[in-house]
Parts: sequence; C-alpha cells; structure tokens
Amino acid sequence: MNYIKHLNAVFLQFSKDNRLNPSHISLYIGLFQIWNYSRFPEEFYINREQVMEFSKIGSKSTYHRCIRELDSWKYLMYKPSHNPFKGSRVLLFQFETSDEQGVDFPIPKSGQALVSVTNINKQIINFYKLGQAEKKKEVLSFFKKENWPQIEAEKFFNHYQGIGWKIGGKIKIVDWQATAQNWMLKFKEIQTEKNTFLPPVQNKDNLHTTRNKNYNEPL
Repeated sequence: MNYIKHLNAVFLQFSKDNRLNPSHISLYIGLFQIWNYSRFPEEFYINREQVMEFSKIGSKSTYHRCIRELDSWKYLMYKPSHNPFKGSRVLLFQFETSDEQGVDFPIPKSGQALVSVTNINKQIINFYKLGQAEKKKEVLSFFKKENWPQIEAEKFFNHYQGIGWKIGGKIKIVDWQATAQNWMLKFKEIQTEKNTFLPPVQNKDNLHTTRNKNYNEPL
C-alpha cells in the first residue's frame, strides 16, 4: 500500500466528482488517518465520535449522511454495527495512479495482510492516549503562560476530558483556550466571594449591646 499514490489518485477523483462537498472530503481524510495509523488493514473498526473529531464534523446527521454516500459512491464500504459496544467497520477501497488510465471506479485489492481486531483496537486506543497526552501538554503550557498553578491546569483538563470536551455535556467546545479563560475568571470570582464574605462569629452574644434603649418608645 503506497499511501502517497493512493492520496494522489483519490484527490484526483475528488476533483472530478461534483457530488462531493467539503464534509465528504474531510470525513474521508479522517477515516484515512485512522486507516493509516492501523497500518492499512483490509478493514478496520471506527468510533463515531473519534472520526467526527478527526474530520471536524459536528453534526451526527451530517456524519451518517456523508459516510453512507461515500459508501454508495464506491469510495469505501461501510458496515454499521448498530451496537454502541461494538464499533462499525470500514473498508477503504484502494486508489492507484497509472500512466495509462485515471481511476474512476476503485475496486478492493486482494492479498493484503490481515491485522487482528485486537491489535487494531490497541492501536486506536494508543493513538487516543497519545492525543490526550498532547492535549494535556497544551493545557499545562497555556496555564503556565497565564501564571496559573499546575494543579488548576490539571483540574481543568481532567474535568473537560471526563465530559468529552463538551459544555454541559452536550455542546462541543470549539475554543478550549477561551473556556480555560472563563475557568480562571470563575475561580477568581469564587476566591473574591470567599474573601469578602464574613461568616457569623460563633459563640458571639448577638443580643448583647452597649446602647441604652428606651423600651417605652413604640416600634
């Protein structure tokens, strides 16, 4: 599998296919990235959220529409599992350039070395962990640049990593640096409230007063 020749050929095919829009192309590139990392097995398992993140597609309906259209247009073969505990499978057809003829109708190639599903899943998990490490490094560096302690950077990272980098668990974070700035502002507000709020002193006789009162006067 020569991925440079493959990409040259598939980009050539993209330029001739008027049915495609940017979402189709970004989705294909996201899938190719996973295929590449998995060392080009005949087919591989995918995770929808991971593919959407790689391809920068924010809508599930757009994702499902584009992957089904790429399947029907013979760029890939999509085998949905409909099971959240078992990933869907994808087979990317190989494109190759030729001096004699351009590629219009790709066909799957035989004779590829098969990679076990266990190894593929391990590679994807390791790739995901590598992405986590890089993201955490960026967060730590950003907080350090803003003169904030490392412990706050780790709290910020762990919080949003745990909820999938979504606001309220629903809306995907577009600019995590802006979210980090809001995190810092909120922390300052909480600290200010703590410093200005004086709790009542325990064991204080609040009924005692040094003022002389005239209890004959009406309230």
